[in-house]
Amino acid sequence: MDLKLSAEEQTFQQGIRSWFEEQMPEGHPFRGGSIINMTRDEMAEWQRTLNSNGWGAIGWPAEYGGTGWNDAQKAIFQSEAARVNAPGQSPFGVTMVGPVICAFGTDEQKAEHLPHILDGSRFWCQGYSEPGSGSDLASLRTMAVRDGDDYVVNGQKIWTTQAHIADWIFCLVRTSTEGKPQQGISFLLIDMKSPGIEVKPIYSIDGDHHLNEVYFTDVRVPVKNLVGEENEGWTYAKFLLGNERAGIAGTDIIVNGLTNLRTVHNYLVETAGESYQADAFAKRHAELSVRYESLQMLENRALFAAEGSGEALILPLPMKTLGTELQQDMGDLAYDMLGADSTVLFTAEEFDPKVGDNEPNFRKEAPDMTHSMLFNRASTIFGGTTEVQKGIMSKFVLGL
Repeated sequence: MDLKLSAEEQTFQQGIRSWFEEQMPEGHPFRGGSIINMTRDEMAEWQRTLNSNGWGAIGWPAEYGGTGWNDAQKAIFQSEAARVNAPGQSPFGVTMVGPVICAFGTDEQKAEHLPHILDGSRFWCQGYSEPGSGSDLASLRTMAVRDGDDYVVNGQKIWTTQAHIADWIFCLVRTSTEGKPQQGISFLLIDMKSPGIEVKPIYSIDGDHHLNEVYFTDVRVPVKNLVGEENEGWTYAKFLLGNERAGIAGTDIIVNGLTNLRTVHNYLVETAGESYQADAFAKRHAELSVRYESLQMLENRALFAAEGSGEALILPLPMKTLGTELQQDMGDLAYDMLGADSTVLFTAEEFDPKVGDNEPNFRKEAPDMTHSMLFNRASTIFGGTTEVQKGIMSKFVLGL
């Protein structure tokens, strides 16, 4: 694996860098944005901006509106996006269900959904977890019973990010109780405006509303919205989860966090004087940076692994584990740096230092660190808990 850029790749990198520097100058309101702190309109605007340049879904095949880039080009793009703290895309359409539809969907499903994902006009959410069926996803109980040309769906999903703003939900449902639990699951695309769907908010420990409960009561879903074969949804779910876990561990999240930590450090050096232990920060920041470099190497291995190889299938598991633990440790460091001020320093406008007409807004460049720390408590749970990831690795890698 040669990680040195060729002359052609360097030219490609410079073009990507120039575009991002033009689109994301210092002080741009979208810098550091994510699905947690951006509105639907803002996420849609950024998606349209990327798509207008042909970058709406860099991982999709070119025939469906993707870039057709190789793995090195995709890695360069992601690195340059992180370099300017560009906002992330809503992953549920672009990274999760989009690739599933590209790979397993019908021509009708592709024509119906892929263009709307690309142009930001249709938002998705993920209907996987249920009360009592999170890490043990195969135990899910939401039922879909065939009735003529429809499935009738009854059940509940939980921890459903963006369900309150989503137009559609991709859902794992049980269509059979025969055989192993994994063998009776199907993958449905469901319009969130369907009669019988109710969305209730969940307010998380970080104070935000991005999670929801979704209830299905006699919801009729056309059979044409079934992806692939009935009772084969577990196969498509595993395909999707590989993309999700890699995305959760993505180095763009880490490098943005390290940048924010450095910004906080510079601020504290200027304002806190000797009470701030700069040397202790430098040591811990260096340790986190080394772990980030290691994660980046692991991500490169995954990107350059042969498609369908054991390495390509397994590497998202340690990436997810190492990446989310690193996110938590970054949040803990920020909290330790700020001490008692961490609960107020970046939440009130009066704490914005020296914000002038031509200066970046500090709260945008280094968002509330308490919020980040609290949100990252969940990062080792969603997408499959760390304990489950380690169990899978011990079985398939170590043979235990």
